[in-house]
Amino acid sequence: MLTNMSEIMSKKISVLDISIDNFTAKEAMQEALAYMESDLVSVIELVTIESLMELGTEAELKEEIENFDLILAGNKTILEAAEITDHKCLRETEDKTFLKMFLRYLARKHKRVYLLVESEEEGQKMFGHFEEYYRGTQIVGMAKVSAKNRADDMLINAINGEEVDCVLSALSSPLQEELISKNRNVMNARVWLGLGKDGIPVSAKGIGGGRIGQFFMKQIFKKEIEKSKKEETNKKTVVFSLFFC
Repeated sequence: MLTNMSEIMSKKISVLDISIDNFTAKEAMQEALAYMESDLVSVIELVTIESLMELGTEAELKEEIENFDLILAGNKTILEAAEITDHKCLRETEDKTFLKMFLRYLARKHKRVYLLVESEEEGQKMFGHFEEYYRGTQIVGMAKVSAKNRADDMLINAINGEEVDCVLSALSSPLQEELISKNRNVMNARVWLGLGKDGIPVSAKGIGGGRIGQFFMKQIFKKEIEKSKKEETNKKTVVFSLFFC
């Protein structure tokens, strides 16, 4: 586990104003294992291109996200946007190495897991994925969560009643981040793992679904990165000009 604050900060990168931990899968797993021994819920978020785009205008929520314990890139395009060139980091991110390691740990230790999805179809696919690849995991509950019909109190009561080790959230942004930010202090679980819609193969068909949709989403994301860099350069130019006026 990384304990030196300067060591942790040196691994931080920023993409569209979100601080991301540029950890290897092994480093991230060490952090996650330590969280599983804590009595307080720790929040791990796998940010995706879609989630970064959706959170673009959510200034207050971005501040809340800064309090998450571990934020990892869910796609190598995000690392490339931060000019990360380390082949190991890029490969592990693309292969979802940390997620696979963590899910294998949950199965091997027979941990109690609660699933959050947005549709019955997604829930069936997610449950089937665990049955096929991570059978030792105890799925103790599953809930369909809607941004329009939020029932946070009922959901938290259901989770707390199952003595959960880990909540796996496959919700879209900003619903996923809002839900844990608002209820973190009253949730009884070891770890909340925010997978987003692309975490385990449960994504519905749409702009983010399929290779064509992913291609267009990446192109939009790259344009947003270029726009952000230009704005940052312009700000620095203005400050420099004012300083020497």
